[in-house]
Amino acid sequence: MTKVLVVDDDFMVAKLHGRYVSAVAGCTVVGVAHSGAQALRAVERLRPDLLLLDVYLPDMDGIQVLRELRAAEERDPSRPPVDALFITAARDAGMVRAAARAGALHYLIKPFNQAALQEQLRHVAALRARLEGLREARQEDVDQIFGPRPPGSQGLPKGLAAHTAGLVERTLRNHPAGLSASECAEHGALSRVSARRYLEYFTDTGRAEVTLRYGGTGRPERRYRWVG
Repeated sequence: MTKVLVVDDDFMVAKLHGRYVSAVAGCTVVGVAHSGAQALRAVERLRPDLLLLDVYLPDMDGIQVLRELRAAEERDPSRPPVDALFITAARDAGMVRAAARAGALHYLIKPFNQAALQEQLRHVAALRARLEGLREARQEDVDQIFGPRPPGSQGLPKGLAAHTAGLVERTLRNHPAGLSASECAEHGALSRVSARRYLEYFTDTGRAEVTLRYGGTGRPERRYRWVG
């Protein structure tokens, strides 16, 4: 279970984001804070796994909050680390760079829809579950944390093309609820056989997950969802 602390100075926005979090399986809201100082105290008391962190807070900005948490982790290596996902109206590129340098997992610019936030929450939960079971990381595991390597550098198997792999990836990312191979082929203007090869490749390398859905025929349909 991923424990989430929502940090936003707007009470109604914080409440809305809390509802979004609660609707995601495997995530739970353990607290809400409306200032930087409240957030720092809540982290000490509640030990969340993830902060949904606004930049604009009444006493300090969210970047400073995250920097103080990182400094505390460096002082005490036994302290449980906390991840951060910024959810903010701040569009300044310098602010985005500062968030990345402070160690944020991602940065969502308001306004965004429920699906966008929930996709990021599922991504965080999948990363945590994957890394907690690892003793030694593969390159695919590293790519999930730091982002994909540049096109052409990922060593696609023979017969797979980087351009088509990128197309299938974008198609899955645009449909966070998941797609069947036939649906992916239709959206990407590919043959079903070709789409299936790329979907299976992404599943094998941990960047997509597959679930079975049973329809009226009684035969299971494989559905793929991007988690990388």
